[in-house]
Amino acid sequence: MTDKTVILRELSGIAELQHAEVLQIEAWGEGEKPDNSDILMALQSEGGLVGGAFRDGEMLGFVLGFPTVTPGLQHSHRLAVLPKARGLGLGASLKWFQRDWCLARGLNTVRWTYDPLRAVNAGLNIGVLGAVSNQYFVDYYGAMPGINAGLPSDRIMAVWHLEDEAVVARAEGRFKPDHASAGQEWLEIPADIDALMAVDPEKALAERLRVRDALQAAFNGGSRIVGFDRQQHRYLLGR
Repeated sequence: MTDKTVILRELSGIAELQHAEVLQIEAWGEGEKPDNSDILMALQSEGGLVGGAFRDGEMLGFVLGFPTVTPGLQHSHRLAVLPKARGLGLGASLKWFQRDWCLARGLNTVRWTYDPLRAVNAGLNIGVLGAVSNQYFVDYYGAMPGINAGLPSDRIMAVWHLEDEAVVARAEGRFKPDHASAGQEWLEIPADIDALMAVDPEKALAERLRVRDALQAAFNGGSRIVGFDRQQHRYLLGR
């Protein structure tokens, strides 16, 4: 549950935009290249969302989305929460804030990339928000620093259809856990890829390749990710 003292709003002024740079580094570690305040200001002035989560005046989380060439579609580029604020539900709250912001401006779809091996991210993006995916990108960013170091930077594209019934049900608290039906199957991923990487890098790489092969085969066969079991850390694949 989100702390009710947390305020979600757009960032205002250069000082807050500059602080968002610091927050990105604190969230992802030294070596991370944050989106700087000049870029944030330009994106905001051209119709992008630059938002934050605040408690007692302190910025605890940050979300960035910007327009695309496709009408009605926003690309969500950044979502960051300070380590000390994790567990407050701020990631989900910032995404629901983003949904409301987009719908108020006639945008009905948001998409973004994320690492399919990160169970926490999959739990939020697919399980909590109701996004789906059928696109896989191998080593999308090349070698990366910080928390992403050590493995190929594979990504999948999450697509969030803001007015889809599955998303509306989640927004209204009517969501029921996913269950596999005929023609659907589960794909398990590591519960904590960072912990695995720390103790057994070779196993972590093997898991990257296993999940890569499975998702590519599923997507090429016409299936997509339609759900995520947060307790057993597994994707639900179906048409």
